[in-house]
Amino acid sequence: MSRVTTVPEKDRLHAQISFAVEIDKLKRIIRRNLLMDGSRRENDAEHSWYVGMLAMIFAEHAPPGTDIQRVVAMLMVHDLVEIDAGDTFIYDPVAVAAQAEAEQAAADRIFALLPADQAAGLRELWNEFEARRTPEARFARALDRFAPLLANHHTEGGTWPLFKVTAEQVKRNVRLIQEGSPSLGAYALDLVELSVSRGHLSE
Repeated sequence: MSRVTTVPEKDRLHAQISFAVEIDKLKRIIRRNLLMDGSRRENDAEHSWYVGMLAMIFAEHAPPGTDIQRVVAMLMVHDLVEIDAGDTFIYDPVAVAAQAEAEQAAADRIFALLPADQAAGLRELWNEFEARRTPEARFARALDRFAPLLANHHTEGGTWPLFKVTAEQVKRNVRLIQEGSPSLGAYALDLVELSVSRGHLSE
């Protein structure tokens, strides 16, 4: 009888290592918006870290009773699907139309690299973020929208002038911020008006 040399614990570790290697690819997915110093474009891993930090910083602006640790966890996993699907520019209607199908397929592949229990847990977080049915998901989505708006405001419009984005288009996306955090939504609207007054965003 041949001896079994790979114990289940080792199989589990190998699966976890495979996932760890795979998610390193998030660092190479380049987003549209610039860093706030204007030096270069941001990558997805930087964005995920940043919005996770924002969840802790702005916790008092979340709905009462919001589980901030769950929000942080959600934000850590929300963009992993972009390893396969790429970053979707929210002002490109063609890309947005194809986004859901591409990201679902990516989620199927990427989370399945983990042991089943961990895969289910992370997929549940990702599904919750996408569905926006909980206070945690709505707050997480608000921060995901707030971060690029803040970056564009601090880089003289950033990608807005380049892609001829209007204030009305930005305001439509601010609604997601308002859904998750009325106070951050109000601040976001103030930033839009200020950007218009400075000529960094067209009306």
